[in-house]
This record gives sequence, C-alpha cells and structure tokens, in this order.
Amino acid sequence: MLFVDQIKRSHRCGELRLTHEGKTVVLMGWVHRVRDLGGRIFVTLRDVTGAVQLRFDADSETRLESARQLRAEWVVGVEGRVVGRGENVNRDMATGEIEVLVDRMEVLATSDPPPFPVEEEVDAHEETRLRYRYIDLRRPPLQRRILARSLANRVTRDYLLRHHFIEIETPILLKSTPEGARDYLVPSRVQPGTFFALPQSPQTLKQILMISGFDRYFQIARCFRDEDLRADRQPEFTQVDLEMSFICEDDIIELVEGLVVELVRALDGREVKRPFPRLSFQKAMSLYGTDRPDLRFPMAMEDLGSVFAASTFQVFSSALAEGGVIKGICMPGGAGKSRKDIDALTAEVARFGAKGLLWFKRELEEFKGPAVKFLTELELKALDRQFSPVSGDLVLVLAGPRRVVEPALGHLRTLLGPEAFPGTLGELRLLWVERFPMFEHDPETGALHAMHHPFTQPAPEDIERLESDPMSVRARAYDVVLNGVELGGGSIRMHHREMQERVFKALGLDAAAAQEKFGFLLDALRFGAPPHGGLALGMDRVVMMLTGGSSIRDVIAFPKTTRAADLMTGSPSVVDEAQLRELHLQIRE
Repeated sequence: MLFVDQIKRSHRCGELRLTHEGKTVVLMGWVHRVRDLGGRIFVTLRDVTGAVQLRFDADSETRLESARQLRAEWVVGVEGRVVGRGENVNRDMATGEIEVLVDRMEVLATSDPPPFPVEEEVDAHEETRLRYRYIDLRRPPLQRRILARSLANRVTRDYLLRHHFIEIETPILLKSTPEGARDYLVPSRVQPGTFFALPQSPQTLKQILMISGFDRYFQIARCFRDEDLRADRQPEFTQVDLEMSFICEDDIIELVEGLVVELVRALDGREVKRPFPRLSFQKAMSLYGTDRPDLRFPMAMEDLGSVFAASTFQVFSSALAEGGVIKGICMPGGAGKSRKDIDALTAEVARFGAKGLLWFKRELEEFKGPAVKFLTELELKALDRQFSPVSGDLVLVLAGPRRVVEPALGHLRTLLGPEAFPGTLGELRLLWVERFPMFEHDPETGALHAMHHPFTQPAPEDIERLESDPMSVRARAYDVVLNGVELGGGSIRMHHREMQERVFKALGLDAAAAQEKFGFLLDALRFGAPPHGGLALGMDRVVMMLTGGSSIRDVIAFPKTTRAADLMTGSPSVVDEAQLRELHLQIRE
C-alpha cells in the first residue's frame, strides 16, 4: 500500500516555521537537492508553497541508504519531527529556521533527469521550456506568477461583486463578425457549410446583456484572435470584461481605478495614488508620440516650429512649408553617445519613415554637432531656452510629417528613457488616455476602420461631422496604461439604432451588410436600450506587469509560441480524413 493511502499529508513544505518545532509532520513533494555529508544527508524537498530541508541522521543506516538513492525531481513522502536549526539558520529560505528529522520515507515516483534544472534562472532555450512545460512550471518564478494570477482573479471577483456586478458567462461558439482581427472558425457538423467563430471578445453579447436589464455584468473571459503574435499577444487570452448601464466615462474610470489599485496592492504590495492622470489621445501623441506613454521618463517632446519658423535651414523650412512639424527631445547625460550610437538611433527612426535625425550635444556653454553650422546664433539660443540643457545633455530633433515625426521620436524616447532615468524604473505610473479618433485608415487599402470597434459612441460635439469629415470625429473611448503598456480599454457604446447604423454606413457597411453581420444587435437596439459602456482589462498583461514578467507567456500556464503552436501537446495537428468528411471539409494544397 502506498504511503499516501496509509497516512495523509499534514503540512505543505513552505508552511513550516519555528512554531512547529517538536511536532510530527507528514510532507510530500519533489526532491530538489541532495547533500551527502557521510554520516548525515540533507535533502531539500519542494512543493508549490516553497521548500524545506529534510535531515537523515546516522541512527538508521537503512534511512541513510534510502536517502542516498534519491535524485532530483523524484517524488517522495516523509514523516518526521520538526527541529530547530540553531545557529545554522538559512536566511534565504522562509523555512530556514527549522528542518525535518526524517523517521520514515517512501519514494512515490522516480524521474528521468529533467531537460533543464528546476531553478530560479535556467539557461534553456524557450522552445525547450515550452516543450517541457510541466517541468518549467515547477520552477519558482513561474509558480509565483501562476499563484499571483489566481490571486488576481480572486481580488477581481471580490471587488466587482462588492460593487454589485453579476458574473455571467457568454458563449465560446459565436457568430463571426468583423472586429479588427481574423476569427478562429469552427465548422458545424450538423449544418454543413456554416461556421461558428471563437469570440474575439464578448463585446456584442455584453451589450445585449445591458439591453436585457443586467445593469452590471462581468466575467473573466477567454478571447481568441487569429493575428500575428509577439511578446504581449497570444491567440487565446483572458480579459476582465465588464459593462455598466446608466453611466458615463467618469463612472467607469472611477470603478476601474479602484480595481487596479486593489490589484497592485495584492500583487505588488504598493499603493498607487488616485485619480490617475488623464490625457487626450491628441495630447499623448503630441507630447510622447504614442497612445500608451511611459510617464516614468520626464522627457516629453517639444514643438520647435516657432523656434525655427524663419529658419533658412532647408530641412526645417521644407518640413514647415509642407505642413509638417519640427520636434525634439532632450536626453540627460546623452552627450556621451558615440557616432556609432547616433547612427543606431538614426536607423531606429528610419523604420518609421524619418529621413534623418539631427543631434546637438551640449558641451559646457555651447551646442556641438554637424547641424550646428546650419543654424543662426539666435536659433541656437532659442533651442537652448526651449530645453534648458546642461553640459552633457543630448538634444535629438526630427522634422517632417507629423504622422512620422511623433511616433519616431516617441520610439526614441521609450528606447532612451531607461538609460536616461534609471532611478525611475521601479516606479508604477498609471494614466488614462481618452478621446481617441473614431476612425483610422487601413494603410494598404485606404478603407475606413474603427480604431477601437464599431460600437463605440462618437463624441457628441463631433457627431455632425460623421458623414462629412469622419477622420475628425473623436470617440468616447479610453485606455488605462501602466509604464507604457496598455492594460485595457473601453468606451461608451451606442444605444440608439439610428446612430449605430450611421457608424456602420461610415465604415462602408450598407444596411443589408449591417443586418447580415450585426442584425441581432440592431434588432435588440429597437427595444429600449439603456445608455451603457464598459471596459476590458487584459488579465495576462496586468499580471505580467505586476509580477515583473517580460512576456505574457510568463503568466500563462500553457502558452503558444509566436507561430501559435503548443510545443508540449504538438498542436495544431493534422486530423484524419474521417473527421474532415464529417465536417464536410476538404484540404486543398
């Protein structure tokens, strides 16, 4: 009979403290390390709560011999007495004041040598770690993040339930609707030639719930998007989805700020101040060149148009004549950068379409750099007044179309910020970005797309321009941003069918196409829809940011690669011909 059938585990490995001294305990877990000192053997036993040291003494040769056979990742059960370690305390272990003097041990399972050690840091390639995810998930950093994610779910549920939200699950098999990314399609066996889609978000369904009278809905929802992947994207992800009726933007922002504060407190242990600062999209782009600015770096862009309004320097005069802008940033301590470094920065902005990067190093009381000779003394003094640089600073300037200059310079700011302001890297800087453009142009086709989604309400003061000048219309949309990463976003929705139809028409959907794609929502809007809005927080990103992860793969138990593959299970995989026939499908080369 196995050990676990005879006797039950009394404690978990990481729970034992000096207060347990003298007690007999039963532990079960994985062997982490074995140290054989001849007449005494020490074994580190580990489970998800932490590790504890086991001691095997020379009073039993049988026990010593059994301990000598142990190897890393074997699963064992032990019974023994908790004893203090006296002066031999291990300050690096939460259980370091005690050890367990083993009386009885049983090997519950042996293990092949693992493909990489179960340690805080490993040198294994990420593909190897994903292939052997069950080994990787034993490592303390991943276990801490998965436990933090569980805590985040609990904190979120408790907070929203306290605020009278109702948790409602929405379907995974849904109608395919255009929402910005490609759908994952699921063929129907019983209705040949038709397909379900896996939901990109529960957007239309939560609006239906508002129309149904459930005025405060939430769920921790699984979402699916078939799009190109990167560190902060996965084909399936989780969001805290919420919707409220009879509210405005301020109500949602106030509620979500409270939730974010509680999540930071629970996962990071810090307090963040409320209210979070708020920036319009236009202001964020003007100052930081991005709609998700990192406020840890006080290095905002300066508009130099007035400084160089009369400049004869062709780079500047041409840019202004063509309706462009001249903007710059000042990097503290950046004058030490070599020409090779500057060339690398020039290559970075070239990716955005910038034609060149001008630089001015402040040395003592004057600027140095190849562009200095093209500027007058008055222009150099004006540049000095604009930035107030000190000796050792670096001013970087771009001139050209606004759509190129702001994102390119914003990218440089993000790139150089950690180097210029290393003391701010541990800070948590939250903000809201609001009043986004309602529409954007597809860069390839020129077609109009909704910047967020087609259910966002236009700003009331801009509605009259919806047909005549749609690109000038702003949306009642808002994103919450932490240290340059968008945690989530939402909007006030349209609750009048007529307005929704006008927006669909602006997007090129005629009445028939709109009815075919979104008929269920349009029909529902005919029957008394309340004013409503909501937000979705990306739970993967929230946990990643608050636990120090560098990728959302760090906080997902079983993530996919950037090629949307699960290396552990070997999916996606080929299915047999019989399954395809049942679904009325045929593979074409």
